Amino acid sequence: MSRPFQVYLDDEDLARLEAWTRQRGWTKSQAVRVAIRALTRGPADEPLLELSGDIDGLPEDLSEHFDRYLNETFVAEPLGPSRARRRRARPTPRR
Repeated sequence: MSRPFQVYLDDEDLARLEAWTRQRGWTKSQAVRVAIRALTRGPADEPLLELSGDIDGLPEDLSEHFDRYLNETFVAEPLGPSRARRRRARPTPRR
């Protein structure tokens, strides 16, 4: 059951909320509900968040430059002659 909830915002916060919801096609109520859920969610609700900070020595900007770090560490092995992909002949379409 939904219940009403009233919030008073200053002009700047209200303008930011309206712009944010307009860009996403949401209502202000939807945005407030999502924000409340995000702020009140505990680690038990998100198992991956429980692992946050468990690995020492990671770069500070890892989340920002994840693709770059992944490309630097991932090495693909070239296909050998026995594993090379062979193109199959495409069947002629029936008309």
